[in-house]
Amino acid sequence: MEQRIINSGKMAISDLVQLAQYGDDKLFIDYDKEADVLYVSFGKPQKAEDSIQGEDGIIRRKKGNKIVGLTVLNASRFKK
Repeated sequence: MEQRIINSGKMAISDLVQLAQYGDDKLFIDYDKEADVLYVSFGKPQKAEDSIQGEDGIIRRKKGNKIVGLTVLNASRFKK
């Protein structure tokens, strides 16, 4: 189990580093297993002024022209 966690982490590191660069080099991630929703905040979590849901089931949370976070519905569908 531990090795599976490490291997999964290694596969995600590049993407996580790239995502972190959209904020203040800090990335906050929370997953609600029961609701199957993944929350990603770029920089310190903050209130959004606007939310736009794409056809892909990903809600872009915006403050002004900047995306401050993502809410991924049915997140487990992205599992490899």
